[in-house]
Amino acid sequence: MSSFKSLARAMFLGFRRDRGALFFTIALPLLFLVAIGGLFAQQSTPRSKVLEIGSVGVVDQMPANLRADFGKSLKITRTTDRAAALEKVKKGDYDAALEQTGDQVVIHFSAADQVKSGTVQGQVNGLVQAANQAASGQAPKYRLRAEQVEDKSLKAIQYITPGVLGWALASAGMFGASATLVTWRTKGILRRLRLSPVPIRTVFAARVAVSLGTALVQTVLFIGVATLPFFGLKLSHYWWMAIPIVLCGVLAFLAIGMLIGAWAKTQEAAQAVSQIVVLPMAFLGGSFFPVDQAPKWLRVVSEIFPLRHLNDGMLKVMARGAGPASVLPQMGILLGFALVATVIAVRVFRWEQI
Repeated sequence: MSSFKSLARAMFLGFRRDRGALFFTIALPLLFLVAIGGLFAQQSTPRSKVLEIGSVGVVDQMPANLRADFGKSLKITRTTDRAAALEKVKKGDYDAALEQTGDQVVIHFSAADQVKSGTVQGQVNGLVQAANQAASGQAPKYRLRAEQVEDKSLKAIQYITPGVLGWALASAGMFGASATLVTWRTKGILRRLRLSPVPIRTVFAARVAVSLGTALVQTVLFIGVATLPFFGLKLSHYWWMAIPIVLCGVLAFLAIGMLIGAWAKTQEAAQAVSQIVVLPMAFLGGSFFPVDQAPKWLRVVSEIFPLRHLNDGMLKVMARGAGPASVLPQMGILLGFALVATVIAVRVFRWEQI
């Protein structure tokens, strides 16, 4: 027992003296709690955008006072084109579409965003219940039926895979590049490479090639595991467009990692800065929760993170079935990030430890 107490005390003291461990174990999670909690503490239920296909009595015959109440949470737009309405919901332009046949109200939603679809279904269900209560003393007049606009065989894995894969690629690219560069500098490897007959561009090209190859293997493994019968990932027709998007994303993350490695003097500093960049980027990039539910200003801020554009692009071709041309803007933005970060990294780069 005395040995156990001595070891436990020694381990505790060692942990307490390690400022890095204290920061990442205690301080950083608390900072995220305070930051995210502060951002969303005053957030109410988001106002959902709903398309009304044709005439929907539940909406059109709603009393003015009820219409005003539901107008705070539902923005309803009328349309007569059913096919176009369902396509807009599928693409994520609208949260749902409503149509009515007799006493049955049908809500069409997209499974691409589980949180948003659940929110709008709850809001519309409240609308239907309010309409039923208006007919007091009678049996419920209206019935609500929910229909998914995508193929019924689609599962949540369709939308989880792109986000988690994007986060994994960002972490691997940034941590690998920054750690490698700092290690080579502190151990004098960069100096020896500079004096060797091998061109420097060849050295860095090899590092980029290794990172891209690793990312492709990582992507194949993710998709391979997700397509197992237990998970049930079903790839869309243009899923292969995820490969060029991944390559563009890795170039961006690799450039940012090189920038961090060029600036940082120690391995600890490189890891700390990489963590500070990767974690907020993962949260704000939509890897862990839908960014559409965040405040408007935060959605605008999220556009500066390359992971947001990588996740959006992969979601389009892997889950929504969008064509190759739809992800060209995301690919261009990612390559732009890579170019800007590379230029800055070259300017702050140094061969030897100072």
